[in-house]
Amino acid sequence: MSQLLKGKVAAVTGAASGIGFASAQAMAQAGARVVLIDRDAAALEMACATMGDHALPLVLDLLDPVQCNSLLERTLALTGHLDIFHANAGLYVGGDLLDTTPEAIDRMLNLNVNVVMKNVHAVLAHMVGRGTGDILVTSSLAAHYPTPWEPVYASSKWAIDCFVQTVRRQMFKHGIRVGSVSPGPVVTGLLADWPADKLAEAKAAGSLLDPSEVAEVLLFMLTRPRGMTIRDVVLMPTHFDL
Repeated sequence: MSQLLKGKVAAVTGAASGIGFASAQAMAQAGARVVLIDRDAAALEMACATMGDHALPLVLDLLDPVQCNSLLERTLALTGHLDIFHANAGLYVGGDLLDTTPEAIDRMLNLNVNVVMKNVHAVLAHMVGRGTGDILVTSSLAAHYPTPWEPVYASSKWAIDCFVQTVRRQMFKHGIRVGSVSPGPVVTGLLADWPADKLAEAKAAGSLLDPSEVAEVLLFMLTRPRGMTIRDVVLMPTHFDL
């Protein structure tokens, strides 16, 4: 693979599996050093072992406020600077709202919205000082359609989609690009919480994306000339429709 990101340093949250791992792997193959951030130490060790010297593990529980606030400091301790930040970590809560607990709602909104905003806030302070940087956020097709079987999850992604669009407008004058990718259903652990009938339907129709396909889009966004920003990409399996 062409070394389009040679010399760059990236950090990815939720990087031990799924889209986060695929993103980190794609950036490493393109020449970047990548800090893989995840709370699962064992999975993180296995993920980094497959990537070699380009991968740097950072065990963090982003739902712990103290650990969350240490993300930038601990990343810079490993790398010295940061060019790319991919806010990918997230949770899924689907099904009927009446079957959801307040605790599950709090946990998901904390990770999907609050943590993303706090991480981006911290990273941007560093990037503004350097006059360059790229922020990518994993959103969802649910950010663009009021998906009836996932009202809590969809609402979190609508919120973060608004966050990405507004922060982008504040940051372009500092030389920082901000964008999001909104995939339809992807073969990750999050699908374990899908309603059984919807998951069976998607599998039968072959209407699921692979994490590597999402990573290809993220890499495309990162490797455009600095004068071009790919703002928001919606990607979905050809045979999937809402």
